[in-house]
Amino acid sequence: MNSDFFDALDMLEKERGISKTYMIDKIEAALIAAIKKEYGTSENVIVELSDKEKDVKIQVIKTVVETVENPQAELSLEDAQKTNDEAAVGDEVFIDAELKNFGRISAQTAKQVIIQGIREAERGLIYQEFSSHEHEIVSAQVHKIDARTKSAILEIGKAQTQLIAGEQVPGETFREGDIIKVYVVEVRNTSKGPQIMVSRTHPGLVKRLFELEVPEIFDGTVEIKNISREAGSRTKIAVYSKDDDVDPIGACVGQRGVRVGKIVNELRGEKIDIIKYSEDPREFIAAALSPAKAIEVTLTEDEKSCRVIVPDDQLSLAIGKEGQNARLAAKLTGWKIDIKTQSLADSSFESEDGDLPEQEEE
Repeated sequence: MNSDFFDALDMLEKERGISKTYMIDKIEAALIAAIKKEYGTSENVIVELSDKEKDVKIQVIKTVVETVENPQAELSLEDAQKTNDEAAVGDEVFIDAELKNFGRISAQTAKQVIIQGIREAERGLIYQEFSSHEHEIVSAQVHKIDARTKSAILEIGKAQTQLIAGEQVPGETFREGDIIKVYVVEVRNTSKGPQIMVSRTHPGLVKRLFELEVPEIFDGTVEIKNISREAGSRTKIAVYSKDDDVDPIGACVGQRGVRVGKIVNELRGEKIDIIKYSEDPREFIAAALSPAKAIEVTLTEDEKSCRVIVPDDQLSLAIGKEGQNARLAAKLTGWKIDIKTQSLADSSFESEDGDLPEQEEE
């Protein structure tokens, strides 16, 4: 029986990754708990599980006395001499305790400790695995959809988590069995086990997708400086090349748009503007307003704001639908952006210039 017991621990380690040493410690604790339930104390108990000898040894230490007052800790001289003729009052004797002699309650106590140990070990393994994947992309399978909350219950390896409605891309729909990519925002170790917080709206998802598809980003030649995103609609990504011979935008787009095309497909058609980063704020802001063309960018350093002049026919392009293009550009660059048309800027200048004579007359 002992051999089967240790074989089971080997299987547990192989199939679930739970250390045999860890489980032996837990089982020893479980047996001590069972003995305490049976005898009312565990202070005079020795429990040893020997993996090498495939042996489980449980012994209760009792003191030899003339009159037994505490059966849990004491043994009469007469009983002691049945096994050892030389036993004397005051001696300590070691009595083997058989597992089969344990009561149902004691056995249940041991079982609960062991089951709890397995659960804790599995939770620990899941936490270790996913804490190393924090801020990374993982593949998940949709297990089911909660009709009430619209959350998608996901299976990631041996773990389960949920993609809440607020972290799903607007308009995206899932079916049971779908394989999707999610971004691991955070892994929390709670009393109920590890909680894996995942998202499909986080800008980090776009960043990691580019790292997967663009070798120049993965090896560090091209660097992603910043990302601004409105999930499901549009993303702007600023890239910079450390090698003058490598075009950062071309590297991200790929031949015939293959690289960026794969990312757009993964994001279900989300538009992606790839912007060349510049240390010059004027150049960076002008580029960030793409696809609109900026004529002039004037900075107000103290307020970190700027005025951008664009051709009259490109005002709506620069602002974007419901202000999205300008909003994403401002978030990407970190500058407040005020957009004016060229004609409005010219008329404003002329008006200011025309006021001067009147001021002089006054």
